[in-house]
Amino acid sequence: MQNSVYVLGMMSGTSLDGLDLALVEFWQNKQWQFRLCNAETVPYSEEWQAKLSTLENSSAFDYALTDVTLGRYFGEQARLFISKQAQKPLFIASHGHTIFHQPAIGLTAQIGNGAALAATAGYPVICDFRQLDVALGGQGAPLVPLGDRLLFAQYDFCVNLGGISNFSTEYEGKRISYDVAFTNMIFNFLANQLGMPYDKSGAVARSGKVLADLLEQFNADPYLQKPFPKSLGKEHFVAYYVPLIEASRATVADLLCTAVHYSVLQLAKNIKQFEHKHPKILLTGGGAFNTFFVELLRSQLPHAEIVVPAPEIIAFKEAIVFAFLGLLRYLRQPNCLASVTGALADNCGGAFWECLRMS
Repeated sequence: MQNSVYVLGMMSGTSLDGLDLALVEFWQNKQWQFRLCNAETVPYSEEWQAKLSTLENSSAFDYALTDVTLGRYFGEQARLFISKQAQKPLFIASHGHTIFHQPAIGLTAQIGNGAALAATAGYPVICDFRQLDVALGGQGAPLVPLGDRLLFAQYDFCVNLGGISNFSTEYEGKRISYDVAFTNMIFNFLANQLGMPYDKSGAVARSGKVLADLLEQFNADPYLQKPFPKSLGKEHFVAYYVPLIEASRATVADLLCTAVHYSVLQLAKNIKQFEHKHPKILLTGGGAFNTFFVELLRSQLPHAEIVVPAPEIIAFKEAIVFAFLGLLRYLRQPNCLASVTGALADNCGGAFWECLRMS
């Protein structure tokens, strides 16, 4: 590929903070290069947050209808965003919003219907990135590590602090990655009890104290002992962590402080096992704005160079990478690594939707 290509990446994460849209230019000059042209986050309304946070308990009809309705909503937001850009994308790459993720039984589901999105936006759409990998026996997650390898190779570890924290690194000649622990999903769940969407900069958590018994219970989660490849879904958070939190009579500040320490300790523990003497670590995702979290992580990894990049990379790295994964799918190149997910083989995942009417 000699000329550059523009792709619109769209990401909706488990933290439910909003829909990320990133218009990205890609080109190859021996290695893949990219430029973030423009990006924005469209916050979810209270109605959408309520619907998406409980959809797993709805009827089959409500689930199917929400899939289509969300696809139209994504399409509307994409069309509005694109209308403001000087460059137009070749296509849209949409992660969708995860409702179910249980790869052990071959199930993963990201809603935001691709056909509805393409018809509404008027652009081709690539979506459903995870399903082929799960069908091949893989975890279907994380998918970002291939982007880490090809776009952010200067770092030893690429850490994403989203609803669930995960990282990727090179290990024994292969790229590996896995979900470490619930992060913003716990923090936001607790902040919501104070009427806040999130704990800005970790200020409330900083004011609390660690609850030793609860921290011990968090650390006893059987998932933490499983070997990689492995991944987490909201179902496990609801089944294991919510009952522990609800059984506690502690203040929200103490619960938040404990949750932050838990997530930091698990992340540091998992990074340390790879025995890099002076690792260079990239932090992105919403949790990278949590200065309390970052301070604690630096204290746990004193010999590491922890890089907190520009705010637009922190906020939009996943949207950038999904745009890139969409481009690899468009080029029919592998966009999912078996070494990361445990699938039978590397694969090229993503469903392609295209209508004749173009914007």
